[in-house]
Amino acid sequence: MLRKIPVDAVRAGMYIHSFEGDWLSNPFWKSRFVIDKPDDVQRLRTSGLVAVWIDLSKGLDLAPVVGPAAGEQMASTIATATPELPTVATVPRCTVRDELQRAARILSKSKKAVGELFNEARLGKAIDVDSCLPLVSDISDSLARNGSALIGLARLKHKDEYTYMHSVTVCALMVSLSRQLGLDEATAREAGLAGLLHDVGKMAMPSAVLNKPGSLTDDEFAIMRSHPERGHALLAAAENLPASVLDVCLHHHEKFDGTGYPHRLKGEEISLFARMGAVCDVYDAITSNRPYKTAWNPADSVARMAQWSGHFDTRIFHAFVRSVGIYPLGSLVRLESGRLGVVIEQHEDRLTEPVVRVFFSSKTRMQIQPQDLDLSRRNPGDRIVGREDPVQWGFNKLEDIWR
Repeated sequence: MLRKIPVDAVRAGMYIHSFEGDWLSNPFWKSRFVIDKPDDVQRLRTSGLVAVWIDLSKGLDLAPVVGPAAGEQMASTIATATPELPTVATVPRCTVRDELQRAARILSKSKKAVGELFNEARLGKAIDVDSCLPLVSDISDSLARNGSALIGLARLKHKDEYTYMHSVTVCALMVSLSRQLGLDEATAREAGLAGLLHDVGKMAMPSAVLNKPGSLTDDEFAIMRSHPERGHALLAAAENLPASVLDVCLHHHEKFDGTGYPHRLKGEEISLFARMGAVCDVYDAITSNRPYKTAWNPADSVARMAQWSGHFDTRIFHAFVRSVGIYPLGSLVRLESGRLGVVIEQHEDRLTEPVVRVFFSSKTRMQIQPQDLDLSRRNPGDRIVGREDPVQWGFNKLEDIWR
């Protein structure tokens, strides 16, 4: 049974199920654990959090109250129920168009902050966790307003900023995937922190190898394969980082069939966060321009990843597809009418029927008057019949159409 109590009533031996209040006030960076140290009890009471949910099946209940006031106190301070997952209802939803400008500012700020953070790590300094929290919070709020805008913009990163912006994008993808999986808000943001720091080990890689424009030699690839362990060592020196963040850094290249690295973990041996990180890391990598390869378009990337047997946890991957969409923002699609269009908005419950901006006729091979078409409407007059490769059509600036 779960019970909601004020933080002042918390005592050692209770099992904390979740927190209520400002997420940034959570002093533990985890949401489910036995609180067993007096110092931790005091930290919680002075944190600014409003209340906590405790699990009576896994830890102690409230201390008994003696006297006639006992019933009154219990009635006024305790709520017993099954709590709803924390939501982001305080952040109003909006369209892609309305969120793009704010998302651009968040990405610009995040790129600068992560660049500074990683450069400090390159110099051997411990990661400053406190500097990460505002970034995760801003990214999370942007996704709550619109789940596509920031992720779509982040995909447009330049090759020379890939290392930093990849971390920002994976942070966003992890938060989005967490919500799709039904994880509570504190856990979703912890997953975002793990995504933000998952590739910090690349700061220990030689720049000539990290930024090499061509294929790596066997020796160079062996060096690059060491980045999870190097990153884990860097994060181990930081204070207040949850174990899950270190685990994602170390194991985001493990594969569900046991053929990954560095420890060849298999199936459930890989933590939930690391399985999530594996999907998010790969998706952003293949949809981004790199020094040695051109980005794949997002819709084609989702389709290709679905064919990689044994690479991902199927349940996690299916949730990921629901979070980014079968036709992610910016995908080029062909309609039954022969028109080509770009996906400019999605519907969470109708993944195959997004809003498309048609602008080109595949029959005449000429541009047409742009028109926004919501395929989820009852009689849209058209439907998607396939994905298209922008490169094959010579569309080098497809983002100019949907931005």
